[in-house]
Amino acid sequence: MKSATTYYRLAIAVAVGTVLFLVWGIGALGIIGDGGRPDRMYAGVLAVCAVGTVLARLRPRGMALALLATAVAQALVAVLALAAGLQHTEGASVIEILGLTAMYAGLFCLSAWLFRRAAEQGAAVAVGGRA
Repeated sequence: MKSATTYYRLAIAVAVGTVLFLVWGIGALGIIGDGGRPDRMYAGVLAVCAVGTVLARLRPRGMALALLATAVAQALVAVLALAAGLQHTEGASVIEILGLTAMYAGLFCLSAWLFRRAAEQGAAVAVGGRA
């Protein structure tokens, strides 16, 4: 059985890795097309993550909710992009947009699940390991 601290550390690693991977994907490759204006919608996803993290104060239960909200925001960007028809104007296919969205949202959900597990284990972990 893993300890709450282990779940918490894994959750942080997955969340930070996913955010960095998303930033790299937007900047280097572009998710909706070639990294132009439509990809700026993903700044909203990062904002949801940042605001949620601040509100949660890095506590596991709050972080689980923050990462779940981030996954929903990620999915919402794909819905908006497809509803606006950006797959036709920006050169990205529906499958590419949905596939990348599912991957990022899934990783955010994995992190949320790990935070939830940390909370269930009674973790009172905060920055510096203090309650």
